[in-house]
Amino acid sequence: MGAALMETTPAFSVAGKCAVLASMHGKEQVIRPLLEGGLGLDMVLPDRFDTDQFGTFSREIARSGSQLDAARAKIAAAFDHEPGAKVAIASEGSFVPHPSIPFMPLNREIVVMRDRETDLELIGHHADLSTNFAHEVMETTPAATRFAERIGFPAHGVIVIGMRDGKPSPETYLCKVVRTMAELSESVDEALVLGGVAHIETDMRAYRNPTRMRAIKRAMIDLVRIYPSPCPECARPGFTVTERLTGLPCACCGEPTLALRAEVSVCAGCGHRIEEAVEAATADPGQCPACNP
Repeated sequence: MGAALMETTPAFSVAGKCAVLASMHGKEQVIRPLLEGGLGLDMVLPDRFDTDQFGTFSREIARSGSQLDAARAKIAAAFDHEPGAKVAIASEGSFVPHPSIPFMPLNREIVVMRDRETDLELIGHHADLSTNFAHEVMETTPAATRFAERIGFPAHGVIVIGMRDGKPSPETYLCKVVRTMAELSESVDEALVLGGVAHIETDMRAYRNPTRMRAIKRAMIDLVRIYPSPCPECARPGFTVTERLTGLPCACCGEPTLALRAEVSVCAGCGHRIEEAVEAATADPGQCPACNP
């Protein structure tokens, strides 16, 4: 098997290929070093490439489809923009309530790489609670100033949006270029004049949000990590754990628990599947819904 992998893995190599990064918000700062140093690609940044067309955090343009759909749409557009590129990379982020802690925002980042010569697609993932994602409705400029100080402005950007019918309304007012406290006060005053209140939120565009930029870097690190993991059957890169199965039997009553019982790896190319059981044979009764309801 080892010899077969040595022969087939190079067929999926991206080393030396021209790669276009579908970005307009400075993501090359963290993606380029890993793309070139970790994968051996030669990255180009497209000129006058508009990723806002696929959705904006500030609500002027709604994202259609899923997070992965948006990343793939960026990749398709990047290939059209740079016809000479063999590989394209795009990232997409989302901020949603944590499934177990609904009042905490969860930042999910993906970085997608596609090689159009081999149809190889790899996806790097990162998710954590380390985000400054926040928003508030303000009735005074001093309140907006306190919010900005709390989220780390001006290193972390803010956006001021007007309000209509109790909801943020970029059609009413929108200011995304806020660099100083003076500019913040001016934009908030303008929004207050128009609607009586102003919606202020953290700017989640990567180049205005160092916290999010670090999350994108971690997703890119994950992509580089899974690249040299070939499928045992077809040698396609990216063979890694895609699912974790719970249900390890309780040591006391034998019923399925919430504890992990196995990890599953599935090849995105040929569908080869490996399920690896955890070392433990039973779980602590403290994780059992029957013994510890």
